[in-house]
Amino acid sequence: MTELATRAQAFGLIAEGVAAGLSAPWRLYLARGCRYLSLSVGDRDEWNAWRTHLGCPEMSVRVYDVGGEIRRSSMAEVVLDGCRISVELVEEVSTEDLERLLVVDPGPAGPEER
Repeated sequence: MTELATRAQAFGLIAEGVAAGLSAPWRLYLARGCRYLSLSVGDRDEWNAWRTHLGCPEMSVRVYDVGGEIRRSSMAEVVLDGCRISVELVEEVSTEDLERLLVVDPGPAGPEER
């Protein structure tokens, strides 16, 4: 796909990913004018799969406190023909996992961490 000029093309991009075996995002937001498409996924494996599928070169991690709960937001973005596409994963992190917050892409938890 070379252009995301219409809503149908933007949704088609997601449908292609799902048809290729990726899990459907649990939330999809498409801004008016098709200039911003946001996918929210449920776990790190889905996040890695979608960012690889879309070829997202930009990644950022944000850690914040929400009412005493620590959350980590991982976001990957790519711009395709003027449409910014982001894939976001929000994870709750306990204070016991603070060292993981410093790692950009933590691997799967070992048996002692589950």
